[in-house]
Amino acid sequence: MNQNRRGFVSAGGLFALMAAAGLISAEEAFAQQQAWNKNAFEAKTLEETVKALGGATAAQSGDISITVPDIAENGAVVPVGVTSKIPNTQNVYILVEKNPNSLAASFGIPAGTEANVATRIKMGQTSNVHAVVKADNKFYVVTKEVKVTLGGCGG
Repeated sequence: MNQNRRGFVSAGGLFALMAAAGLISAEEAFAQQQAWNKNAFEAKTLEETVKALGGATAAQSGDISITVPDIAENGAVVPVGVTSKIPNTQNVYILVEKNPNSLAASFGIPAGTEANVATRIKMGQTSNVHAVVKADNKFYVVTKEVKVTLGGCGG
């Protein structure tokens, strides 16, 4: 994971240097760094998000494990871990069903890398958390409900 972060930072530095040298515009440098899918992050449901990511549907899978607390005392910082044992995992996505925008995180998994990610997300209320995995261009999902006792969005 650190190697991927280093590559991202290095690429960002290179684009900034190219912009400073006048080889490309600042807008082009910014666009090159934006590897995120705007439509996916603006989708409101699991189905819409999977379609925006290029899939038709997401099948349930027992080869994905999601580690998230049953009860989150503070919705502003909910720890989430996802592990995929599905061969050729390409991406891992974390979605929160009742958040204004359901896609909370997106991780690219380089070939030959263990598909194990962890982060903290914000949850405004009790909701299902979906771990979606893309492997061999197919989508898989596992879901767990998290009860939020203190709202993460100012509650």
